[in-house]
Amino acid sequence: MDERTRARIEKHPCYSEEAHHHYARMHVAVAPACNIQCNFCNRKYDCANESRPGVVSELLNPREAAHKVLVVAEKIPQLTVVGIAGPGDPLANPEHTFETFDRIASEAPDLKLCLSSNGLALPDHIERLKGLNIDHVTLTINMIDPDIGAEIYPWVHFERRRYRGREASQLLHERQMESLDLLREADILVKVNSVMIPGINDEHLIEVNRAIRERGAFLHNIMPLISAPEHGTVFGLRGQRGPTPAELTSLQDACGEGAVRMMRHCRQCRADAVGLLGEDRSQEFSKEKVMATTPVLDHGAREQARESIEMFRKQMHQAEKVLAAAAAEAAAAAGTPAGPTLLLAVASKGGGLVNQHFGHAKEFQVYEVDSQGSRFVGHRKVDHYCQGGYGEEAAMKGIASVLEDCAAVLVSRIGASPRQQLAHLGVRVIETHELISVAVRQVYGDITTGQLPELEPAPLDGSAALLAGC
Repeated sequence: MDERTRARIEKHPCYSEEAHHHYARMHVAVAPACNIQCNFCNRKYDCANESRPGVVSELLNPREAAHKVLVVAEKIPQLTVVGIAGPGDPLANPEHTFETFDRIASEAPDLKLCLSSNGLALPDHIERLKGLNIDHVTLTINMIDPDIGAEIYPWVHFERRRYRGREASQLLHERQMESLDLLREADILVKVNSVMIPGINDEHLIEVNRAIRERGAFLHNIMPLISAPEHGTVFGLRGQRGPTPAELTSLQDACGEGAVRMMRHCRQCRADAVGLLGEDRSQEFSKEKVMATTPVLDHGAREQARESIEMFRKQMHQAEKVLAAAAAEAAAAAGTPAGPTLLLAVASKGGGLVNQHFGHAKEFQVYEVDSQGSRFVGHRKVDHYCQGGYGEEAAMKGIASVLEDCAAVLVSRIGASPRQQLAHLGVRVIETHELISVAVRQVYGDITTGQLPELEPAPLDGSAALLAGC
């Protein structure tokens, strides 16, 4: 990556996997209308406990949205990016979208502005995007074959006409490819989101990856279909399943890491998400609370916060280099063959640290580690295990199912009961408060060199033990 591109993404939590540990983003919900219908989408309101695209608790007008941005920027100094991602399509609501961007650019010029769109209307607004210095755009592209698209999109609405079936998908495809070309010519970085739908477009997404690579996309984010029946989507009500974590990783690996990088840290955020990726603080900033607050934005404090983060990142890089050099030296001295590849799960609240209690985790970040190093391969969502100080049996079963292929889980703390349950799965538990990148390498070395004692799970004594504490 050239230095100019690196500088453009280094503080953008969606475009940089490392940055997402340190920098926050927010979405403002000013765009309710949409110009296409997707079988995986149902834009419901007041769903505070759901985290998925298209869901918001409250709609805002441009004035309210800009005010909210200032309030959040004061409370969360590591906020670097503001995006409009719905709950519909921002460019199906162009006046609200561009007025919001104008206000934010005027009042908080240090924030990056981002847009997420399906691309249908984007060619008509490319000059306005350039005029606002929008540097990052996300396009959702799920197909390049209109026959496959017809299974995903019942209709699209364009220039006062509704198109259906294959004709709708053909039109959408052509406009999406035109959007990619225009964004490349405008030197705007493009992230392409693709929803993986088993049996419909899963194998086809390799062709999508090839097509967007040829048109200069910077990042490809292949996301799992969310299709619970209670969401009321066509796919959910039909019983269309989503991919397993292994299927998702396999497809991401098949697309490779070339001119288009693969995004693996997406959290499929709400259209009103606030905070670090992996956390959602939107309920702290309701319209009622925000509009009753007069923000006093201290640009000096925000700059100081970013400087502190960058100093920490430099120290983290130095620690990683020292560890990597020591590992390479030890391996060379021992003359040992390459070790196995292991999956390690991490509970983290952010900051690039292992810093979360097992019972409080809503997700685990999974790293693939071998003798050469580690790479982040994705996150796995779970329900909270700890409920009022006691373990939740149903939650533990779900957690066990997503951790069973991991050699170890790294947490800041864990209770005796879940530790016992994980031991019976063959999953080691490591309590630490270390940099993730350092900790996973150390744990890998301890496991492969036999420095950790063998697992000897105690006998399970029924649900009473499971519920004894977290």
